[in-house]
Amino acid sequence: MGKTVIITGATSGFGLAIARRFATGGNTVCITGRRLERLQQVKDELEQVSGVRVITANFDIRDRAQVEAAIAELKTKIDRVDILVNNAGLAAGLSSIEEGDVDDWEAMIDTNLKGLLYITRQVAPIMKEQQSGHIFNIGSTAGKQVYKNGNVYCATKFAVDALNQAMRIDLLPYGIKVTAINPGLAETEFSLVRFKGDEGRAKAVYAGFEPLHAEDIADAVAYCAALPAHVCINDLTMTCTAQANASNVVRDAHKI
Repeated sequence: MGKTVIITGATSGFGLAIARRFATGGNTVCITGRRLERLQQVKDELEQVSGVRVITANFDIRDRAQVEAAIAELKTKIDRVDILVNNAGLAAGLSSIEEGDVDDWEAMIDTNLKGLLYITRQVAPIMKEQQSGHIFNIGSTAGKQVYKNGNVYCATKFAVDALNQAMRIDLLPYGIKVTAINPGLAETEFSLVRFKGDEGRAKAVYAGFEPLHAEDIADAVAYCAALPAHVCINDLTMTCTAQANASNVVRDAHKI
């Protein structure tokens, strides 16, 4: 029997890879994002490649009213939610705290923290009524260890780590699993967004070693989702072989 999966931020990076990973086995994949054209492109791709049922929801996760309206509409198209992947997130800027761009701070807090809360608040009651479900919160090694100039981004990911633990406690009586996936350096649009489209600076982040790929995170999510009903991986931190933690990386590939 297929599962119904909601993935936020599914137009690129981890979200897109996760959507592709679940586009098998009769699943219904609900993809969300702000970029309507990209959502349609992803929908077309997934349906053509696998024949899976794909539902799109175009909204800005930072806008509570939009989130509430989108999930209300989605509930008219599906009768359950088996998996919610809270993937939508971003880093903006890399500055010392006294030089930080307040607009960047607000974008990160509104997306990484408040957006995750908005959609979880709408979906968790559905899972509670079902007495089943699995919530994945995509965190970061930045939520385990602070690095220089990471300040507000790290703070949002530490908050995600705390929320993951809290959700696990709060939803435990209802048979709902909660899993944190905390990736380290992974080459997606992440650094390109952080550095406002500066491709050279973004590529330099991953120079000299092989970082994680989006498909690696998708594989981890799929593995956790496929475990027996009595097994839940609460917290999973992933790095490439060249990375030890949030700030320690070997950049000479010949030494790895």
